[in-house]
Amino acid sequence: MPIDPTPIKRRDPPRDEPQKVEDQKAPAAVGSLVERPKYRFSDMILAEETLQEIQDAISVFQFREKLFVEWKLANVIKSPANMCLDFYGEPGTGKSMAANAVAAQLGIPIMRVDYADIESKYVGETSKNLTKLFDRASAGNALLLFDEADALLSRRVTEMSSVTDVSVNQTRSVLLTLLDRFSGIVIFTTNFISNYDPAFLRRIPYHIHFPLPDEAGRLALLRHYLSDTVPNTIDFAQVARDRRGISGADIANATLTAALRTARAGLASMSQAEFEAALDRIARSKRDNSGWSVVEEREVSERYAVSQIEKTRGGTV
Repeated sequence: MPIDPTPIKRRDPPRDEPQKVEDQKAPAAVGSLVERPKYRFSDMILAEETLQEIQDAISVFQFREKLFVEWKLANVIKSPANMCLDFYGEPGTGKSMAANAVAAQLGIPIMRVDYADIESKYVGETSKNLTKLFDRASAGNALLLFDEADALLSRRVTEMSSVTDVSVNQTRSVLLTLLDRFSGIVIFTTNFISNYDPAFLRRIPYHIHFPLPDEAGRLALLRHYLSDTVPNTIDFAQVARDRRGISGADIANATLTAALRTARAGLASMSQAEFEAALDRIARSKRDNSGWSVVEEREVSERYAVSQIEKTRGGTV
């Protein structure tokens, strides 16, 4: 996912920037922002299958008349009142960007919601906040985006032993009802689809996987970020071949951090060693902090391999 390197400072936004629309009457818990989408599909490098599945889902609205009236599918299949999609996959694979691109293609604003925006310690308040969010999205014809939705769509409690359990189940039930009644577009994103309650899996007709890029995808991403930007001496093909398991966000982050180090060193060109060092730091942080495995395929000498075995055994080989 791209990173905006612009320094953060307080200023009035120009007219061509997304205008944040605050609901002054809504409590802080539902103070999510309605804004114009930031990305289009032309800004992204997606797996072809993923892109086609998204376009298939969007086309349900575009061809609804043909499908359900002219071709009489309404006689055997209920016409969907809304469009509900679930984007799932590893972090950094473009799920939130794609949600923005869907809104851009449909020409509607987007309302991004985190679970923390609506959760309340008071029984019943989270459900009320959810209802207000759906009402705002409906009134503004906005796409509702629930990022990291596994917190919201997790399995309901079967053996309730506290007021919190009752509140959790109430929230899930209210959300199911809201989804049934909502006539707009909802997109959920998650890294952990296995946590979803089965009832939500049934309510969401489109579950679209965002895989980590393959070698061709990695090559396309490297070219996207580095071909016409930072001067460099990077062998894109080699990096794409050797660095399995990296995401588009990893490449974007490595590009920025390596560019900063290159600039600080007063160099005119980013070296491959600097870029790969940035990727190494990202891989290490992912292993240490999030448990995601990043597989690196790199050739090493026999001497190096022997030295590493020796370190592990604490003696000579």
